[in-house]
Amino acid sequence: MQPLVRAAIDALPGSRIREVANAGIGRSDVLAFWFGESDEVTPEPVRAAAAQSLAAGETFYSHNLGLAELRQAIAAYGSGLHGGLDVERVAVTSSGVSALMVAMQMLVGAGDEVVAVVPVWPNLTAQPAILGASVARVPLRPQGGVWGLDLDELLARVTPRTRVLLVNAPNNPTGWTLTRAEQQAILDHCRRTGTWILADEVYERLWFGADDGRGCAPSFLDVASDDDRLVVVHSFSKSFLMTGWRLGWLVLPRGQLDAVGKLLEFNSSCAPVFVQRGGLAALAGAAQSVPAMVASLRACRDRLLTGLQALPGVTAALPDAGLYAFFRVDGQDDSLALAKTLVREHGLGLAPGVAFGPEGEGWLRWCFASRDPARLDAGLQRLAAALRL
Repeated sequence: MQPLVRAAIDALPGSRIREVANAGIGRSDVLAFWFGESDEVTPEPVRAAAAQSLAAGETFYSHNLGLAELRQAIAAYGSGLHGGLDVERVAVTSSGVSALMVAMQMLVGAGDEVVAVVPVWPNLTAQPAILGASVARVPLRPQGGVWGLDLDELLARVTPRTRVLLVNAPNNPTGWTLTRAEQQAILDHCRRTGTWILADEVYERLWFGADDGRGCAPSFLDVASDDDRLVVVHSFSKSFLMTGWRLGWLVLPRGQLDAVGKLLEFNSSCAPVFVQRGGLAALAGAAQSVPAMVASLRACRDRLLTGLQALPGVTAALPDAGLYAFFRVDGQDDSLALAKTLVREHGLGLAPGVAFGPEGEGWLRWCFASRDPARLDAGLQRLAAALRL
């Protein structure tokens, strides 16, 4: 008989983060830092815009590519960060992860090769596997808690056989990101090999490093032409506190909107109009809301990392971007077992590093996006108590 489920789907691992969370969800005594989201609610103007849209009866289908005014607003927002971005390169999607999957469906088929920089959020490497592609992993490596890329190793691994290079920078979980010079070198190499770059840049605004005043991490959009084989993925989830809204966008080479429009029709048809109205409000307030949020995140990052670095046997470094502290404890090489022990016995919910691939084994991820810094202090106390056992 034919198998009930495709072998590629049956082989997909379950979420190790969910495995830990399931051990603690519903317990009022657990301090949960396992998921990649702030504990702050979406700003009121965004919620109000969505409510007004619903009250006005905007409950029907919209254009596959998104509301024209939202696409224009995204193009203006992107132009402010990275120079001229034509609206004819922008497509709205129902979440950042949907944007990634649609991009993968456009670029990758069975038997293709994808090269991925890892460790990384597991959805990114699962998507090409679902489509029947092979995934080769190029690891970041830590020194003193700081994760770095061997650029020569990456370039040697990307050959004319490589259909897509997948790069998440700023990176979840490590906070690593690329320099503009590294992006230029990667782009030049991929031009020679004919390889597409799929850049997940959803954390670009959550940037604590040096910049040129634009308030974002280096982007491939800073170095690429509008006809390069580059697809950039963005989301409203992280920078605009809209994780539950499921709204994202793609920046594509010129001339690719028709292909993406067809795929969006077959995946989700369109993003809900009221959600897109919320996205418009988020972009309208971005000049004030995003810098304020980043300042708050920086304070949380510094507070948590100072506490982690004071614990004996803990290796941790300040990340330049993102929401996460990625750290390890000497002598603890089974991150899933450690994370389960922490939640069950100490009420501390962290994500195991192995959830992001074997390269993250032995590490733990702590989301520091907390409106109440006292929660971070309480979590540090629980971790310290656990490590004394």
